[in-house]
Amino acid sequence: MKRSNLTIALYLFLVFASGAVVGAFGFRLYSGTPVAAKNQKMSPEEWRRQYFGEMQSRLKLTQNQMQQLNEIYDQSRARFRAAHEKNDTTIRQIREEQLARVRAMLTDEQRPEYEKLRAERDARAKATGKK
Repeated sequence: MKRSNLTIALYLFLVFASGAVVGAFGFRLYSGTPVAAKNQKMSPEEWRRQYFGEMQSRLKLTQNQMQQLNEIYDQSRARFRAAHEKNDTTIRQIREEQLARVRAMLTDEQRPEYEKLRAERDARAKATGKK
């Protein structure tokens, strides 16, 4: 039995269309979240809440350490804003000082986990193309 060109074209279309549907489903399943949700930028408050939550849970920071961490980041934010307003080149120095102050407030048991956390964040930032 000979098949017509229209039937063959319909079969090819169905094969390619089903491949596209399965591919889209697989991509969404693999990525875990919709693409639009990944591209949305967090507000500074959301970022800070997430970062501080991660710091507190992974490093098991005390309440006093959390207050110190808040003060460090508040002071750094003010200095960053002042530096940006002046177009100053000291931003890297401010960031390094902030990291040194955070390291100084941590206990000896917390520092290795903090360094691990910093390395993971740096790797994620590098992967997304951020500084």
